[in-house]
Amino acid sequence: MADKNGNRESPFFDEQNDVLGQEENSLILHNDDVHTFDYVIDCLIDVCEHNTVQAEQCTYLVHYKGKCEVRKGSFDYLKPMKQGLIDRGLNATID
Repeated sequence: MADKNGNRESPFFDEQNDVLGQEENSLILHNDDVHTFDYVIDCLIDVCEHNTVQAEQCTYLVHYKGKCEVRKGSFDYLKPMKQGLIDRGLNATID
């Protein structure tokens, strides 16, 4: 659909993010070749509020791909989760 100036609207426009004016960030968990699968799964359940299936899938992706996006949201939302993972000895960043 075009506006009165002939500009086309994007079909992928996300009004909620535009209204809030916040950029969506990603919490990335990186592989460390140290912790067990069960430990990482438990951390994702406790810190990131994943269900068991989500936590298992993310853990396998981290193991085989080297990293995985485990959560999306605003920086302020992700910061305590990142710190929680780091406090448990895992490697996490916000991109």
